[in-house]
Amino acid sequence: MNPALPSSWYYVYLLKSDKMPAIYIGCTNDLVRRLKEHVEGKVYSTKKMLPVELIYYEAYPFKDWAYEREKSLKTYGSGLSKLKLRLGLTSGGRAG
Repeated sequence: MNPALPSSWYYVYLLKSDKMPAIYIGCTNDLVRRLKEHVEGKVYSTKKMLPVELIYYEAYPFKDWAYEREKSLKTYGSGLSKLKLRLGLTSGGRAG
């Protein structure tokens, strides 16, 4: 194994539900397992959103980077707004 490559990746991911307008933002080192937990209703935060759908994820080689990105998406609305616009989840115009 190449020592320059991380042994484990960390993922920041977004889930959406047709039931609720909110986007769930999470972070994990095992995206497949975590998504399965969400889909099966084993995660308290998304249980009421079921069914949920993975709409986006980013991979990071370091845990700190992933958790910093998750925090920035949750804390600063502009970052999430820009990402939602890129994903086509909102229109480009401003409500007025």
